[in-house]
Amino acid sequence: MSVNLHLVTAADFAAHTAGLTELLRDAVDSGASVGFLPPLAAAEAREFWAGVEKDVAAETTLLLVAAEAGQLVGTVQLVLATKPNGLHRAEVAKLLVHSQFQRRGIGRQLMLAVEELARQHQRSTLVLDTLQGAGSEQLYQQLGYVAVGAIPQFARVASGALEATVVYYKLLK
Repeated sequence: MSVNLHLVTAADFAAHTAGLTELLRDAVDSGASVGFLPPLAAAEAREFWAGVEKDVAAETTLLLVAAEAGQLVGTVQLVLATKPNGLHRAEVAKLLVHSQFQRRGIGRQLMLAVEELARQHQRSTLVLDTLQGAGSEQLYQQLGYVAVGAIPQFARVASGALEATVVYYKLLK
């Protein structure tokens, strides 16, 4: 099966809400550090996506989804800086790949696609952060992202411990 990538618009966002909700819950409940603690209630996940829907409608966030055989298997966001001195940059956020579909290159496909979206929107500086020691660090490094440094005790994880987060950047050509 091949994965299809799709840029979600305000007009078709509602059609993706159930899949996005399931994807976020799977990621959080599988230990991803994406701003929530497990177990993630469906209502809390839907509330988060309602906020993203508003940002997509305002054209400050671009949302990509990956689907395979009609099932949503991954997503990533490009949050566009809106301040006059930052119109060249964006943040890559919430790269999620369903736990049953990981290690198949979907995250890489989403990252390459989000970089192309950034170029199309004249964004040359990308930033992101991830939990130190997470598997995603290897992906980001392979794609040319540079670690700026780690912030100790930045994110609370499921165990209750406070863990370090690494900040990365990439200058697009």
